[in-house]
Amino acid sequence: FQITTLRLDVETDGRRANVAFTDDWAADAGRRDFVINTLSSTPGGDVYDPFGALEDLGDRLVRFVGIPKERIEEDVLRLLRFFRFHAAYGNPPPDPGALAACREMAHRLPELSGERVREEMFQILLGPDPADIAQLMRGERILEHILPEAGDVGRLRMLCWLDSRAVKIASVVPDPLRRLAALLEAGKGGAAAVAARFRLSNKDAARLTAMMAAPFTLSPESKAAARRRALHQAGAETVRDLVLLNWAGEMAVTPRRQAERSRQWIELLGAADEWTVLEFPLKGGDAAALGVPEGPRIGQLLGAVESWWQDGDFTADRRACLDKLESLLAAEPAAKPD
Repeated sequence: FQITTLRLDVETDGRRANVAFTDDWAADAGRRDFVINTLSSTPGGDVYDPFGALEDLGDRLVRFVGIPKERIEEDVLRLLRFFRFHAAYGNPPPDPGALAACREMAHRLPELSGERVREEMFQILLGPDPADIAQLMRGERILEHILPEAGDVGRLRMLCWLDSRAVKIASVVPDPLRRLAALLEAGKGGAAAVAARFRLSNKDAARLTAMMAAPFTLSPESKAAARRRALHQAGAETVRDLVLLNWAGEMAVTPRRQAERSRQWIELLGAADEWTVLEFPLKGGDAAALGVPEGPRIGQLLGAVESWWQDGDFTADRRACLDKLESLLAAEPAAKPD
């Protein structure tokens, strides 16, 4: 619950408002964004409906209070809130007056902070049928002002079906960042631009980049050793993200597949859930003990041995890894005397 007082807008600039307090319930309702948000009630349950909200709720209609353009001019974020509320409470078609105002005012969306835009977009992506809303927002030329990297919605539509209906695994739940990645058509550079614009945390920015520019491809055709290598290098969360995105991308192209294909994708998700982190047997001290001086060469040698360890599907034990390190050192040309 949010506790507030009755207010009037004295001055607005599209991002914030200077307000005055009032004891007029109808005046307070008149400054709200959508008609369905103007209802009030007494503690005893008497409902006051000055703008016809009950009728709109019955019709599943989301419309602005008063003149839509004026409501958006007061707070541009209301433009994105319209699509979120329509997704949650509305039936098609959307209110034409609201859509016209959103289209006309879309150029002001870049005035909003990245945090506010991100919050609304994440709620849209977690709402029912976000692919339909993304398609609507593209048609009304909204997305080009806040997410020009957005591509076809087919992969997003299939991902939402997988993570909310089809896959019955506890670790697979609707995730706004993964759904955002499903909507994007961008590589590492594009992911970085979206992360900066939406003011993502460093952790979320890295995760988005991993989803958009993965150094490997995972599918049912991937060999078991390749799966384990991907899990070791990227971690279970990234592998789970990539499996779901790749599966959704496949379904967007060929939606009807045999049950065996689904079972294979499920098996990949199960491998991520069952993965246990493997620890490389050697440390920097092992190279130093063999006479390697401190510096970048230690990291280079250990990296070479670890790559060999991974190529062998992590079967080499500590003794075998030490032998490999010694063989690399033995193969190096002898240092020339000063």
